[in-house]
Amino acid sequence: MTWGEIDQTNGLWIVPAHRMKAHKEHRVPLSAAALALLPERGEPDALVFPGTGGRPLSDMSLTAVLRRMGRDDLTVHGFRSSFRDWAGESTHHPREVIEAALAHRLKDKAEAAYARGDLMTKRRALMQDWANYLTKPRAGVVLLRDRTA
Repeated sequence: MTWGEIDQTNGLWIVPAHRMKAHKEHRVPLSAAALALLPERGEPDALVFPGTGGRPLSDMSLTAVLRRMGRDDLTVHGFRSSFRDWAGESTHHPREVIEAALAHRLKDKAEAAYARGDLMTKRRALMQDWANYLTKPRAGVVLLRDRTA
């Protein structure tokens, strides 16, 4: 993610087509909580969350974090699956909105030919509900604090 892809005014992350599996631009609505996580804005080509030496994070970075946490039972792709399960089982958001949030394509070619919108308004509500779910205080859960603060 580069700063040039972030539209903070409209709360969007615009992933360019060349970085998407389907080779189609994907607009991601950012919740207030997601926007609050962004560090101070950098140059358009600068990475929002750079890895060591300013390079992009390795695809194994999150896997390494899970391993350090002793969570060999979890996978990075499992986070997408967790979102899908939560949205499908715990909300009333339509399936097509959930699938669009995951940048999944419609399998039915005829239906896909007519589905020209990206359901942004509905996806924004879905992502805000997800942020609310993730940030909701829960009994018995200990929050970790930044040790550098």
